Amino acid sequence: MCGIAGLFHPDVPKPVDPARIRVMAEILAHRGPDGSGVWTAPGVGFGHRRLSIIDLGGGAQPMLTPDGKVAITYNGEIYNFREVRTELLAKGHAFRTESDTEVILAAWREWGPDCLSRLHGMFAFALYDAAAETLFLARDRLGVKPLHYAELADGALIFASELKGLLAHPRFRRAVSPQAVEDYLAFGYVPDDACFVAGVRKLPAGHYMLVRRGRGVPAPTAWWDVDFSNPIKGKPDVLAEELTALMRDAVRSRMVADVPLGAFLSGGVDSSAVVALMAEASRGAVETCSIGFDQANHDETRYARLVAERFATRHRARVVAADDFSLIDTLADAFDEPFADASALATYRVSELARERVTVALSGDGADEAFAGYRRYRLFANEEQARGLLPGPVRGALGRLGDLYPKLDWAPRFLRARTTLQALGKSSGEAYAEAVGVTPPALRARLYTDNFRAVLQGHRAEDRYVKAMEAAPARDGLSRAQYADIKIWLPGDILTKVDRTSMAVSLEAREPLLDHRLVEFAARLPANMRLRGGSGKWLMKRALDRYLPDEILHRPKMGFVTPISAWFRGPLAGEAAAVARSPALAELAWFDQAAIARLAADHRAGKSDHGRLLWQLLMLDKSLQRLFGLGASSGYMAAAK
Repeated sequence: MCGIAGLFHPDVPKPVDPARIRVMAEILAHRGPDGSGVWTAPGVGFGHRRLSIIDLGGGAQPMLTPDGKVAITYNGEIYNFREVRTELLAKGHAFRTESDTEVILAAWREWGPDCLSRLHGMFAFALYDAAAETLFLARDRLGVKPLHYAELADGALIFASELKGLLAHPRFRRAVSPQAVEDYLAFGYVPDDACFVAGVRKLPAGHYMLVRRGRGVPAPTAWWDVDFSNPIKGKPDVLAEELTALMRDAVRSRMVADVPLGAFLSGGVDSSAVVALMAEASRGAVETCSIGFDQANHDETRYARLVAERFATRHRARVVAADDFSLIDTLADAFDEPFADASALATYRVSELARERVTVALSGDGADEAFAGYRRYRLFANEEQARGLLPGPVRGALGRLGDLYPKLDWAPRFLRARTTLQALGKSSGEAYAEAVGVTPPALRARLYTDNFRAVLQGHRAEDRYVKAMEAAPARDGLSRAQYADIKIWLPGDILTKVDRTSMAVSLEAREPLLDHRLVEFAARLPANMRLRGGSGKWLMKRALDRYLPDEILHRPKMGFVTPISAWFRGPLAGEAAAVARSPALAELAWFDQAAIARLAADHRAGKSDHGRLLWQLLMLDKSLQRLFGLGASSGYMAAAK
C-alpha cells in the first residue's frame, strides 16, 4: 500500500519541478513510511510513498521499463500478479524484480487499457507512456483504493491518493463546493462523484482515464460493472459449495505478503468467516484483534473471543471508553473531507491495535452490500412488496398519513410507523435514497439559508440514488438497491473509512469479501438466495455453517456502534452548543445558525434525537477550518457564493 501523486501537462510538455511533486507526495508519508521517490520528464512528474509489502528490496517506485519509455506510480496490490507474470513471460517479457508493479508495466505494453481486466486486486495507479505521449489513470473495480484529480489554471492535470496531496500544490485554488455540502449533510460522507473542494474529482471505481497530449482531459471510461439482471439457477447446496470455493480463494490470495499479516475480528459473520478461512489456510496461528467498549450494549468482544478460541488464533482485544471522542481532530485530518460515520473512531482504534504486530490486516467489509446483509434491505424488500400490491392512490394516501403521523423515536419499533408510511407514498428510488440517508430533506431545509438554496441551483443529494437505481442492470427492487449501494455507499463511506483509518497508521487493509468474482457471483444469485425469511446473506450463512456456530451466524447484527447521541447530552454537550455558534459556519453563510441552536438545545434537553446531525455539523466545522481557514481568517472562497 502506498501514496501516489503527480502532474501531467496535456497540452504541451512544459518543465515539471521535482520539488513540487515531492511536496505532494511527502504529505502522504503516512501511506508509505518505508520509502519515497520522484521521477520527472518533460511534461510529466510522478511521486511515490511506499509501504513495503511485496518484494521488499526490489519494488521501489516510481518504476520505469528498462528502456525508460513507460513509468508508473502505483498504490495497491495485484493478488494474481504471479499468474499474470507467467503469462507475460510466455509472451517474451522479461522481469528484473518480483514485484506486482513491474507486472503492470509489462501488462500495459502487452494489452494497453485491456490489461485491467486481467488484474485481480485493489489499485489506483498512474502510468505514462512516452512513445504515445499519454497518461493513463486507473482505479480498481469497486473503489478500494482512492484517486483524486484536478486541473490547474494553466491546464496541468494533478492527481493524488488523497485530497491533501492536491492541496499541497501551490497553484491549487481552494473553494468549497456547495453541492458537496448538500451531499454530505444528506449521507454523512461526500460521494465519489463529488468532492468537498470545488474542481476536484475522484476517478470513479471501475473506471480509467486515458489522457492524450494535445487532446485535453477526457471524461473517465467505465471498464467494469456488476450485473444483477441475469440470475443463475441451481440447488442451494451446489451454489453454497461454489460460494465457499470462491471465498476460500479470495482469502488465500490476500494472504500473500512478505511482512506480518493478521485480521480484524469483530465476532460478526463476515470477519469471522475471513478468520475461519485464514485459519484453514495457515500453518501457524492467525493474528487477530478486536476493539471492545466499556459499555455492555456496545461491546462485541465476547463473540470475537468465541471465534478466536474456536480457531486458536493469537488474539488481542483492547477495551476503549464508550466516550472515546479524543480522535475527532485526528480523523478530521485523516479524511480531509467531512466524514460523519462515527464508526471510524473504532476502525481507527482497531487499525492502531493491529499495526502493533502486523503490517497487513484482512477485514470482512463488503459482504453486506454484495449479499444483502443490512437490515434496511429487508425493510425495503417488504416495502417493495407492498408497493406492488397497493394501487397508486392508496400509496399516496398512506404517504400523506405518514406526514401526519407523530415521530416516535422513543416508542417500541412496531409503533414507529411514520417512516414506513412515508416511504410507501414515494417511488422506490426516492424511498431508498432517504432510507440510506442520515439527514432527510425536510430537516436539511430547516438548516439552509436562502443564499445556500440559491447556490445549490436545484441540486439534490438523493437524485444520484434515484438515477443509479433507475439505471441498474437488475430485475427487482432489492437488486437495484444493492447496485446503488455498491456504486455510491460502498466506495463513498465503507471503503473510504477503512482506507483512511488504516493508512493513517500505515496499515494495509485487504477486503477478501470484495473480490470481484465473489461480488459478480452474488449479483447472479436469485434475490431469495441473498435475502430469505427476513435473513440477509442467506446463502453465505448456509455456506459457512460448517465453519461457524449458530451463535455467530444468526445473532443480531451490531457493527461498530458509537454512542454519539449520549455524547452530545454529556461530555460533548458544550460542543453541541458551540457548533451552533461556529465562526466557520457563520463565515460560510449557508446555514441558519438559530435553527442549529434550537436543534442542539432540543437534543440536550432530550426532546428529540439530533445526535447524528450534530456529529455531522461538528465534523463539517472541523473540515471548514482545516481546509479553508474559515472562522480564523477571510482567506477562503466559497464556490458561487
